[in-house]
Amino acid sequence: MNMDSVNLAPDKRLHSRKQVKVLVIGKHGLLALELADTVPTDVELTCLSRTEIDLTEPSDINRVISTIKPNIIINVSGFTDVEAAESSYENAHALNGKAVGNIASAAFNAKVRLIHISTDFVFDGSSQRPYTVDDKPNPINVYGQSKLAGEVAIAKYHSDNFTIVRTSWLYSSFGKNFVKTMLNLMLEKEQLNIVNDQLGSPTYAKGLAHFLWCLIKLEKWQAIYHWSDLGITSWYEFAIAIQELGIKHGLLQYQIPIKPIRSVNYPSLAKRPSFSALDCTASQMILTGKAWQDELTDFIKALKLTL
Repeated sequence: MNMDSVNLAPDKRLHSRKQVKVLVIGKHGLLALELADTVPTDVELTCLSRTEIDLTEPSDINRVISTIKPNIIINVSGFTDVEAAESSYENAHALNGKAVGNIASAAFNAKVRLIHISTDFVFDGSSQRPYTVDDKPNPINVYGQSKLAGEVAIAKYHSDNFTIVRTSWLYSSFGKNFVKTMLNLMLEKEQLNIVNDQLGSPTYAKGLAHFLWCLIKLEKWQAIYHWSDLGITSWYEFAIAIQELGIKHGLLQYQIPIKPIRSVNYPSLAKRPSFSALDCTASQMILTGKAWQDELTDFIKALKLTL
């Protein structure tokens, strides 16, 4: 098995406290790449893809854990295509449900701490206020159902060594996501139609990565945390802000019309919650987050430097 590790240079470790071994599963995902990009000096990080660890085979997960001997596993892997999940029920549940159960079983038996990343889409969108960690999930699409199956698989162990971190509207300079897609479309299209009746909170993956690095330092976890950038917006308002900042910082040359539309007028296989903002009160006590507008500004500035 080829293990692609992100390890600290020896000279950076001379004066650090005891190394914490962290195994990230799902190394090609945007959050995994942000974790690798922000890894603290006292963390020895190994990132594996699903081709390097077979999550459908408990014996392979056990073998990896016994080889690497991590203190903590952060699982960011999964079936993340919301639209494709509608026609790929079995695959979505295999990766987001059964595989998570396999990871949890292996971690429990090896007494390894586990952080699992989940989603706002476990909720149905009927709330009038941000969802708390105590609110009952009720997913309305296959993706949300499969992610909830993973949460249930973890919760059955009632382990203080396990925690679930739900997040929403994740974006990064890595991988495919809404912000990068919007910037590309704004260069190509004469007009965009963006849904205006789905509300939630964007999340810059770099901020989530910093939160996870803070989380691993805690001796005790609660069962579930919520993390997103602060504030609530719609996809339409988010797109407007992306264009304004893109123009301001030179990623876009001119403004195009952006028209708000209702979700019923947008072709989609998957039904999405009309409101999925998360209450991040407990997480803010661990690390103070930033408003989504400020995080988007930081992202646009950082993206410009890479071009």
